[in-house]
Amino acid sequence: MNFAPAKARLAEMGYVEGRNLTLEYRGADDQLDRLPSLVTDLVHRGVAAIFAPSGPATSAAKAATTTIPIIFFTGFDPVASGFVNSLNQPGGNVTGVFILAPDLIFKRLELLHELVPAAKTIAFLYTQTAIKSGDLSYENLRHTAEAIGVKLPFFNVTGPSDLDQSFARAEGEGAGAVIVHSDSVFLNNRQKIIALAAHYKLPAIYFVREYAAEGGLISYGPNYTDAYRQVGDIVGRVLKGEKPENLPVRQVNTKIELVINAKTANSLGLTVPSSLLGRADEVIE
Repeated sequence: MNFAPAKARLAEMGYVEGRNLTLEYRGADDQLDRLPSLVTDLVHRGVAAIFAPSGPATSAAKAATTTIPIIFFTGFDPVASGFVNSLNQPGGNVTGVFILAPDLIFKRLELLHELVPAAKTIAFLYTQTAIKSGDLSYENLRHTAEAIGVKLPFFNVTGPSDLDQSFARAEGEGAGAVIVHSDSVFLNNRQKIIALAAHYKLPAIYFVREYAAEGGLISYGPNYTDAYRQVGDIVGRVLKGEKPENLPVRQVNTKIELVINAKTANSLGLTVPSSLLGRADEVIE
């Protein structure tokens, strides 16, 4: 995600990149087995803090150091995930920002069904990260799907190389639409996912605006600007000497945005219901 809002907040607190702040970026390119070595390198360099923008990155950082402050950003329950002891008293060297969005998965299913009512099978793309975090409940989702009269086959994506096969399998099993769950693997490969959805002519709903802005059909999820500002605030407070164990996890209720790409809908031969257009925060022509 865009770290700019965090940098802006840090600047307000007196930390300006290139003047008295150095930011070093590390990326595993969706190869999660690389995370431990990347974090170990940062620990050896003696960085003042580590920002972990995903569950796997947080787990790797937590395993690598018990002294360097770790600030996470996650949509997964940080207590259930084992990142902190509790939200109010994190304990240890870890705290961060937790996006509160427990019902978004179900709402995405309902929105996609409203947009593509002819789809009697909707494929659900997910990763094991969602399962381990407790973010994804098969049974609850299946009950919701049954209530609106659709089948919901699940496709586990272990990495970018699985995406082609997952879309091919979804089409082969008669899927008329796709839900792409929230995960960094999906976010980092959104252009490939958008292209696959177009290739198989599968209407898809995504979890952040970036997809719809870049050619995806529809997105429903949080606006991360404010959340990332709060990340910057926590990092700034840590740099000023406060300890993560004394900084409660920020539970953020950000604005939930519905974004529709009308051009993509037209290319798929879809007519967007006026009820959806009226509720949309943004319609991209």
